[in-house]
Amino acid sequence: MSLSRIITIIVGISAIFGLMLWLISSLSRLYSEIAWTSPFLANFLVFILIVLLICFIVLFIYYLGVTPNSKGKGKRKRRKILPALPSEKNEIASETIKAVKKQVAQIQDEVAQKALLAKSQAIEASLTQGNLKVVVFGTGSAGKTSLVNALMGEMVGDVQASMGTTTEGVTYTLKLPNLNREIAIVDTPGILEMGAPGEIREQLARELATSADLLIFVCDNDLRASEFKPLEALASIGKRSLLVFNKIDLYSEEEQEIILNQLRERVKSFIPSVDVLKACANPQPVQFSESEIIQPEIEIIGVIKRLAAICRAEGDDLLADNILLQSQRLGEEARKLISQQRSREADKIIARYQWIGAGVIACTPLPVVDMLATAAVNAQMVVEIGQVYGCELNSDTGRDLALSLGKTLVSLGVVKGAVELVAKALQFTAATYVIGKVIQAISAAYLTRIAGKSFVEYFSHDQDWGDGGITEVVQRQFKLSRKDEFIKAFVQDAITRVIEPIKDTLDYGNEEEESNDIYFDDNDDWSNESSKIDQW
Repeated sequence: MSLSRIITIIVGISAIFGLMLWLISSLSRLYSEIAWTSPFLANFLVFILIVLLICFIVLFIYYLGVTPNSKGKGKRKRRKILPALPSEKNEIASETIKAVKKQVAQIQDEVAQKALLAKSQAIEASLTQGNLKVVVFGTGSAGKTSLVNALMGEMVGDVQASMGTTTEGVTYTLKLPNLNREIAIVDTPGILEMGAPGEIREQLARELATSADLLIFVCDNDLRASEFKPLEALASIGKRSLLVFNKIDLYSEEEQEIILNQLRERVKSFIPSVDVLKACANPQPVQFSESEIIQPEIEIIGVIKRLAAICRAEGDDLLADNILLQSQRLGEEARKLISQQRSREADKIIARYQWIGAGVIACTPLPVVDMLATAAVNAQMVVEIGQVYGCELNSDTGRDLALSLGKTLVSLGVVKGAVELVAKALQFTAATYVIGKVIQAISAAYLTRIAGKSFVEYFSHDQDWGDGGITEVVQRQFKLSRKDEFIKAFVQDAITRVIEPIKDTLDYGNEEEESNDIYFDDNDDWSNESSKIDQW
């Protein structure tokens, strides 16, 4: 409250108090003077003055804006302007799905494209229909199927579902009163089963759990580490979960409370204690006497009530959150496939230019070894790699980038390092060539690869070299490409692809003197690259 308002309140209260004292004194004198001649007139005058005083007080309070009505009106106005969060989430999810579809259209692999398109359509259908998906998840021995059967039996009557192990996801549908959407209850295969079939079933169970709007995790004792980790992982991606302690008929009431408290303590960081429940979905018969066996009743009413309460109160949020999560995950999957696709295309471009460069330099070796850096980084290669990543560059920009990286290769000593690595690797080959030409040619191909890989990093990060700049990127690529096994294989590949074909062609030309053309390996399509060789 401001100082001026405080002062106004104090002055106003003081004035009212003083006025009341003055009025009491004045009215007393006036009343005594008039009452002896006209009692009615005296009483009427007192009434009028009291009414005026009340009106003054009401006007003063209204001015300060502290009446209950004004407060209520203010609050109602503020509530009206609050946004509807689920609607906003649905809009975001819808926009995300549209963006994913655009990404999917860029995928060249038809099988992968159809699979992702089907997933995006399923997510879009969920957004349109608005139905909730509740997935029951846990180990095979915890009684998941029994719990599903008990839930469905209590809610919709006998579902005639088989008891026992579930090898595939089984879905039941129910409709709760006062809920304008259907709920799908999905029974999943058990996790932590042995053998290859068990691993396949567990993978399916995890996929179903990841797609859930609400998760019911079933256990039959305190959580083991192998159970806690998947539950925690699902919570980390935003999955709303209920934890159900099943098979309580196997424990005394005291043991039940101990286990229940342990569970609540263990998962308190991501599951509220009210969502940790106990149940007995398939109670075991009790031998009451030699001739009498008692079948205890199913105890799942707590789970049913909590499930219904969550679906009614949080259904919109759960659905919106899951649709947004699924669309984001699908987008990440699409981006990963596009990244792999672009990487393969970029590798083809790098390979083509590295062998072109090696072939040219093998025929016309450079006089200065540092010139290999400029020769290795072809501006046209930079432009083509940029196009793969959606970056349209002109020849001038490509030349500037190539020159910048070439200078970096020289300043970091990468050129000399490449020459030394290639020369060392050639010591292990049995071929006899003019070593100077071979070293320069293979070094140029090796440097072209480092440069190309560096530009792949640059374009894949939206034309950004990162915090460490171009130096760190080049050093990282040089480090990745200097392993002995890779160098030896690369040198041998260069000899097979470039040096031997050129040598054979030159020998043939000297002997026959019929042609001065250089023959290249058909696999590398050298004949179609003559125009690009002229750029060197």
